[in-house]
Amino acid sequence: MNSSIAHRRPEPQKAVTKRRTQFIAIAFAAATTLLIGRLAWVQVVWGPQLQDQAQAQRARIYTEPARRGEIIDRSGNQLAYTMQARSLAVSPVVLRRELREQQETKMTQEGASQEAIESQLDARVEDVLRTMANEIPKMIEQGYVGQGEAKRVSSKDILDKLHAESEYEVLVRNVDPDVAAKVAETFHGVAADHQDIRQYPNGEVAENIVGKVSMDGQGQFGLEASADSVLTGINGRTTEDVSADGQSIPGTLRDAVPAVDGSTYKLTIDLDLQTYVQRTLEQAKANSLAKDAEAVVLDAHTGEVLAMANTGTIDPNADVQKQLADGRSFDNYSISHPYEPGSVAKIITAAAAIEEGLTDPREVHQVPGSIDMAGVTVNDAWQHGLAPYTTAGIFGKSSNVGTLQLAQRLGEEKYWDYLNRFGVGKTTGIELPNESAGLVPVLEQWSGGTFANLPIGQGMSWTTLQMASVYQALANGGERVEPRIVSEVIGPDGEVKPAEPAERTRVVSEPTARTVVDMFRATFQKDPAGVDSGTAQDSGIEGYQLAGKTGTAQKVNPETGAYSQNQFWITFAGIAPADNPRFVVAIMLDEPQRGPLEGGAGGQSSAPIFREIASWLINRENLPQSPPAEPFVLEQH
Repeated sequence: MNSSIAHRRPEPQKAVTKRRTQFIAIAFAAATTLLIGRLAWVQVVWGPQLQDQAQAQRARIYTEPARRGEIIDRSGNQLAYTMQARSLAVSPVVLRRELREQQETKMTQEGASQEAIESQLDARVEDVLRTMANEIPKMIEQGYVGQGEAKRVSSKDILDKLHAESEYEVLVRNVDPDVAAKVAETFHGVAADHQDIRQYPNGEVAENIVGKVSMDGQGQFGLEASADSVLTGINGRTTEDVSADGQSIPGTLRDAVPAVDGSTYKLTIDLDLQTYVQRTLEQAKANSLAKDAEAVVLDAHTGEVLAMANTGTIDPNADVQKQLADGRSFDNYSISHPYEPGSVAKIITAAAAIEEGLTDPREVHQVPGSIDMAGVTVNDAWQHGLAPYTTAGIFGKSSNVGTLQLAQRLGEEKYWDYLNRFGVGKTTGIELPNESAGLVPVLEQWSGGTFANLPIGQGMSWTTLQMASVYQALANGGERVEPRIVSEVIGPDGEVKPAEPAERTRVVSEPTARTVVDMFRATFQKDPAGVDSGTAQDSGIEGYQLAGKTGTAQKVNPETGAYSQNQFWITFAGIAPADNPRFVVAIMLDEPQRGPLEGGAGGQSSAPIFREIASWLINRENLPQSPPAEPFVLEQH
């Protein structure tokens, strides 16, 4: 070995330790710096976002549903109101998963082997589901609310829903809140969700007016639809934080916005009258074998709708689908389905001719059995030669030819003017959805035969409400008041907001209106000799003056495009009493095969229905009898 090679002396242990300590300190300082930087980054940069996420995870927003406003009649009788209930609901997928976890934990605590757990777990979960399906119907047997009787569920229904592959299923609706709470406490995973039940205590009565709400509480038909936003109100809400296990954190309740309940609608409808009219129409339809029947009753002076009815109205408390299949409907035909009015429209010609000074009730006209107008030949409903009918006789006997002779005196432009004054071809503005304006050809579109049809009620279409409105104008001294069905709106705070004033239109002078109403008493005249009898001679009310007009309008045969000889709308519009008008009643029967009275009596006319409704009103209001009145000469002797 070379002795010149120097031996390197080992580094002292103290120095090694010192260097290691320095390295660890540097690493620790670096890590600390990194952590501090990371923490600063999280707090400064990510902080607001993480705070929002945490807040969102803790916060729960609770909705306080507003109660839907009521709909009541003119006397405060309820037509629609809301009851509170609960819907029992589950998340089937989540429920079954949680039940498996619960049963697995329970079996483990009982000392069951893994093999036993795997073999028995599904059966145990199924036992719980079947217990729920069997016990829930028993628990709620006496706890249905409102229409719940028609919505009962069976154990099989519930079990099927518990097996569903869905995140949300309603097991049963319309459950009393206290009963629902007990069910939710008894069975894991069952929630008692808030539910409002809309009640229609009068069944099908006025349902065509009131309408219906959907299962979700939205208006679908009638006033429930047209006034939905006001009836609904505004939901309230609150925010509260909850812990991870779902418990409320005290002191975190905030952002409380109270619910504003919906407003109540008070209608002009008289429930008792509406009930009577609706039942009378159903009976008339059955007696006459008609397809349908409609009626509207107005206050003669205010234009308020006292009753508006049609047959085939749905009862919302019964099986709706079955009723729809049977041909019943939610439609309000009295405002949405126009038809040709027939001779009831002749009152416009009468009013116009008298207002223009072209005739008077006692003028004698030589009326032939037919008339030719622009190549169109129009006949009277009965054969006759040249007959000396008075103006009152033309309308009391319902002469088409005589009416057209008076219309010729007016001329097309004047007649068109009076159609506009009476509001024909325009919507009335009633506060209900789907109102039809009917159809009247504008003057510029008239062909040679148009003027041969319109004055006798053919070639144009009205709704029953429009028909009533025409007669209301004359019953009210010549001033037409647009019909209204809403009396006032009552806010949740009790504040009353009256309905907007109805638009008024001066149609004819007051003397003209009185003359026309008086002259149309001729329709009810009964002459033993038959000469001065009107078309409604058997429909008068002893002791009372009545005014009105019968109508028979031919339907158009869809196959030929010509007027049918055996399909008709049979109409009537009248005023009671004629000497002191209080009520206007308009009626339509669609294709009656015989009379509307028991056994098909009463002739093919709607006048007997008018008499029944007018009699009911006169008796109910205890109206004094009319003074004696001289009958009109209808045909010069």
